[in-house]
Amino acid sequence: MLKTLSIPFFLLLFFSRICFSQVTGNSDKLRSIVLEKGQAEVSVPYTGIKPTDRLARNVSIRTIRNNKIYIVLSQPTVEWFISEGYNYSIIERGGTKGVRSSLDTKQAMEWESYPSYTQYDSIMRSFASGYPALCRLDTIGTTIRGRLVMALKISDDCGIEETEPKVFYTSSMHGDETGGYILMIRLADYLLKNYSTDARVRNIVDNLEIWINPLANPDGTYNGSNFIISPTRGNANGFDLNRNFPYPEIINVPRQKETTDMMRFLAKHRFSLSVNFHSGEEVVNYPWDRWSRLHADNDWYYSISRKYADTVHLYSPKGYMDFLDNGITNGYVWYPVYGGRQDYVDYSLQGREVTIELDTNYVAPADYLPKLWEYNRQSLIGYFENALYGVHGQVIDYDNNEPIPAKIFINGHDKDNSHVYSDTVSGEFVRLLKPGLWNLTFSADRYKDTTITNVSVTDGDETRLKVKMKHYLNPADTADKVLIYPDPGSTFINAVVPVNLRGGRVNIRIVNIGGMKLSDYDTDIPERDPILIDISRFAAGSYVIIFTEKSTNLSSRTRFVISRRY
Repeated sequence: MLKTLSIPFFLLLFFSRICFSQVTGNSDKLRSIVLEKGQAEVSVPYTGIKPTDRLARNVSIRTIRNNKIYIVLSQPTVEWFISEGYNYSIIERGGTKGVRSSLDTKQAMEWESYPSYTQYDSIMRSFASGYPALCRLDTIGTTIRGRLVMALKISDDCGIEETEPKVFYTSSMHGDETGGYILMIRLADYLLKNYSTDARVRNIVDNLEIWINPLANPDGTYNGSNFIISPTRGNANGFDLNRNFPYPEIINVPRQKETTDMMRFLAKHRFSLSVNFHSGEEVVNYPWDRWSRLHADNDWYYSISRKYADTVHLYSPKGYMDFLDNGITNGYVWYPVYGGRQDYVDYSLQGREVTIELDTNYVAPADYLPKLWEYNRQSLIGYFENALYGVHGQVIDYDNNEPIPAKIFINGHDKDNSHVYSDTVSGEFVRLLKPGLWNLTFSADRYKDTTITNVSVTDGDETRLKVKMKHYLNPADTADKVLIYPDPGSTFINAVVPVNLRGGRVNIRIVNIGGMKLSDYDTDIPERDPILIDISRFAAGSYVIIFTEKSTNLSSRTRFVISRRY
């Protein structure tokens, strides 16, 4: 029998799912709630996309439902909100009455209660020690209060860097959205326990590098305690971490430690596919969040989101995950988000990430956790499999088969950084695409662009390519002259010098058309590859560049142009 401190389930539902009161707020009351609890929730009337967009740029919107915008205010945002004079109601929810704290790790791993932070730490370590061939524990970073932000790597050979597609599941960057936290720990346990007996689990573990971060904001979840007592959406400084990532329109945001640590982790691994789990609604949210225009791969996003929700519907009662378009939505159509992680991954890192809202409860009642698992288990496994499909391959040098870090793009299709890159070490790449025929172009520094036409993509299959790229220039191409490209250039140019100047020490001088020397330095010229020259400090105009071999005093020169910079 489960020994925990609890309340009857019907009361739990009453408090957490149904009961909250609205109080017409005043400024002093709002400030006192934020001071006491770390945050306050308010609602304002929905009056259109433009005023909503302005709100989204300044405060943390939780959802829009029934013509009301629900907002969480904290210390960094409450004064701005008050100064704007909005007509608002303060929402007082039932809090965490549905939370049961586990007595020990054994009970926590029955998945019907919430672990303490120390129990969570022990569980994560037990996965790595119990399955050393399949699981490794890593640390993304530490929170402001020193808690570990942990991630598990699960793969058939977890001790080495493989060339398999990388997939990342992460949850609860909003500390008071707890359902995904438990689902992610349970998912890791499920994969490890079933690897030997379940062919579907074995397939994804053998062919993917899976990373799971159950708790991205432990300071928010365990706010001032080792137990979940008064969780907050933001981190210890009151910042919403899912509004804290850089985006093209605004860059001067006070970046939190948890954000910079996560950015470093994401940049290191360059995941082919990722999911950011939340609570508050029940819907799969796909890009973009901050732009009304569609992602280049909108049809692919729609398809995989639809598949997740439709699979959920097979294992859940009617009414679960049917918000908006029967359980899926384009992010901006719901409400705009600025500084969100989903758009940062998709735009800045050329990844493929969606946001999945698992539960209308923010703090999922403990008795509801097993149901959330049963509703979502097949979808969680199936979503991994998306990374196995599409176009996979390797880009290598035509002459020596060395891997090449190349840009892979589709002319007339890609926009807003929807292209991908091959790995800098292995040359491996993954391009996830909807079924059809595609023309893929491969571009790399010092190499001629290579286009592979009519690449067939079919649903549920992998298309494998090996792409060999030829050098842009051969030594014979410039036997007696200097060749500059691009010309005109703007920031950098590449220079290929004659054969008799290669392989040794060379002096490089740059002069303007008036004969004034602007640059003079010595460097080593490689036998084959061009040399990269920084021209960013020079104004637009025409220049002469002179190369002189130090030991023989042989020289060669040419003109080049610097274009106007915008």
